[in-house]
Amino acid sequence: MQWEQLLSLRKHGDKNKRLRIEENETRLGFEVDYDRVIFSSAFRSLQDKTQVIPLSKTSFVHTRLTHSLEVSVVGRSLGRIVGKEILKKHPQLQGVHGYQFNDFGAIVAAAALAHDIGNPPFGHSGEKAIGDYFLNGNGKRFKNQLSEKEYQDLVAFEGNANGFKILTESKNGVEGGLRLTFATLGAFMKYPKQSLPKKPTSHVADKKFGVFQSDTDFFNEVVSELGLLNRNDNGFARHPLAYLVEAADDICYTIIDFEDGINLGLIEEEIALEYLINLVRDSLKKDIYSRLRTVQDRLAYLRSLAINTLISEAATIFIENEEEILNGTFSEALLDRSQYRAQIADIIKISVEKVYQSTEVTEKEIAGYTILTTLLEALTTAFENYHNERLRHYDKILLQLIGFNSMGSYSVYDYLMESCSYISRLTDGNALQIFQKIRGNL
Repeated sequence: MQWEQLLSLRKHGDKNKRLRIEENETRLGFEVDYDRVIFSSAFRSLQDKTQVIPLSKTSFVHTRLTHSLEVSVVGRSLGRIVGKEILKKHPQLQGVHGYQFNDFGAIVAAAALAHDIGNPPFGHSGEKAIGDYFLNGNGKRFKNQLSEKEYQDLVAFEGNANGFKILTESKNGVEGGLRLTFATLGAFMKYPKQSLPKKPTSHVADKKFGVFQSDTDFFNEVVSELGLLNRNDNGFARHPLAYLVEAADDICYTIIDFEDGINLGLIEEEIALEYLINLVRDSLKKDIYSRLRTVQDRLAYLRSLAINTLISEAATIFIENEEEILNGTFSEALLDRSQYRAQIADIIKISVEKVYQSTEVTEKEIAGYTILTTLLEALTTAFENYHNERLRHYDKILLQLIGFNSMGSYSVYDYLMESCSYISRLTDGNALQIFQKIRGNL
């Protein structure tokens, strides 16, 4: 893969190339991407979507929105550090094409800002609830009406693929969705493959999938423009900057989810401080640390050190393995190669045991399953009856509620994806409200 292609400024619908050297420095295309994401309704909805604790009422806990902003900040730093080194290695990028190191930061920041934009309500349990409805619930009735790949899109409903759909889907007369640059879309796609084959290899890009059957045409256009390497039937090699987006996310959820657990009283403060000290021992300034009197101050200091340590580590690993990454043969997440991977694993293990598997999280995930299953059953039945010309008055008013007008000659797959797409864009609170209305609670 070549950086000249990977840094493409092209957008949906462009007929001519966009050249970096001709860009307006006060309104750079990669920075416009960031603006378009942050002003989108899909991004704003993340303020009421679960990061760790569904439907939490405490101000301590991160939402998907605050998490995404933090990932974006970390991603920008990673991109700028890496960008400086890339321009040293490939001086023609700057001298001939006009790219600057800040461009790398802008691309990663925009992609990182959008990285969770496709997540449904109630976090990863929301994805599982949608998939379970089609695999084990009443949604199984559609299996024989779908292709193998279409059915897999539903039973393994994936927030990353849904994110690509939200960012690029033409809707309500707006062609190309947010019309982000192809470079940013490439950095966003951590899993540039379809839902099948499922996990064909242990390569990190095969862990999940990144595009639904409904969106493969434009996906292939993006892939072709960027020059992503074809991995036979297993999809495509990652855009190199996707590794930095992933690292930014890994850094934030490792450290910040751990901090949320402490603030919620799920992780003992002294144990937490000990684990963080183990991660930053080499950079810890004991004279500064000893002057911090409260646990909150110590925690903030250690968090800052930990994030800076892992940013530096991830950037170093990327630069050291740039050739392998460009060849598509780098098969791990950056932090899987880290000298701190044992300390990271210890922190994640505590978060899983004390936070992700806590009673509060488990109870609300159960509620989320019930809410989303009820919404899916109501919507898919309404669309099914519309499709089969058996529309009831109840179906009609339900479809009006979600803003549906006409689907024309849409297929079964199309209306099932429309149902999932609508539900995925709901916030936790919206999903609960509609659930209560369906149940007759005004």
